[in-house]
Amino acid sequence: MVKVNSHYCPQNHPCPVVNICPTDAIIQDSPFSAPKIDESKCIKCGKCAKSCFVFSCDDCKR
Repeated sequence: MVKVNSHYCPQNHPCPVVNICPTDAIIQDSPFSAPKIDESKCIKCGKCAKSCFVFSCDDCKR
């Protein structure tokens, strides 16, 4: 499962990781909100966790 640690996210700009996700599983309600993961779309590729420390994934493909 991919987790977003919103305490570390600055939440002051559009999340650049949204564009990195190959399945559009990362959503951001507004440019000033923490990103969220749509678990039904997430394929656990780990690209988000490799791109930003706000994301973590223990069972992602490496």
